[in-house]
Amino acid sequence: MGITEILGYVGALIIGVVLGLIGGGGSILTVPVLVYLLSVNPVTATAYSLFVVGATSLFGSVKNFQKKRVDLKTALVFSIPAFIAVYLTRKYLVPAIPETIISIGDLTITKNIGIMLFFALIMVMASVSMILEPSEKDAKPKRVRYNYLFITLEGAVVGVLTGIVGAGGGFLIIPALVLMAKLPMKKAVATSLVIIAVKSLIGFIGDVQNLEINWGFLLVFTAISIGGIYLGIWLNKFIDGKKLKKGFGWFVLVMGLYIFWKEIF
Repeated sequence: MGITEILGYVGALIIGVVLGLIGGGGSILTVPVLVYLLSVNPVTATAYSLFVVGATSLFGSVKNFQKKRVDLKTALVFSIPAFIAVYLTRKYLVPAIPETIISIGDLTITKNIGIMLFFALIMVMASVSMILEPSEKDAKPKRVRYNYLFITLEGAVVGVLTGIVGAGGGFLIIPALVLMAKLPMKKAVATSLVIIAVKSLIGFIGDVQNLEINWGFLLVFTAISIGGIYLGIWLNKFIDGKKLKKGFGWFVLVMGLYIFWKEIF
């Protein structure tokens, strides 16, 4: 086992620890770890990421159900369009992307490069969301109606994004739940985990039909990430995860810009 492979599995642990510490964001690291440290093809990496994100979110949801923090009604309204969109994206849209997306002179954007560039864009969006996240006192939901139409549309949009890049999309889901469903922040985070688990795992089913899955590797990577979640939850007793979130946001921003640079130059 080479040094980069060891670092890849350490990365799986870090992904889980971050999820346990700050309640989100860790999944945005899954694809870069798989692609750059474990040499997994980007299309396959986004598929594996769906499974890792779905499984870890599912484990993280158990305590939230026990504490009755999950709003099942909202989760259902959001999840149905989300998992339909992510399944169709993985089953039909991703395989339909041409191997060469654009070629102008010396510039050639292949399918793999295009996916990584789009993923880098999502990383930058996620980082800005974490850096600019309002304080708890400013994060109270506004007095708006329960907007089923907007929640359904948001679910479909997040499903497509998740299907393409393999990330959970919590940075898009949580604001939607707070503003459109009037959920308190803690309940929105808990409900978001359930939505992420459902749509990610169902989206992965579309990949099982299209890709050859290395189950041995995937289950080991996922198990390490789940172990990291419990380590992160334990560390949360000593470290304030909320204070780390903006710092992690800056790290994700640097990573996103690095991916842009690496894929273009």
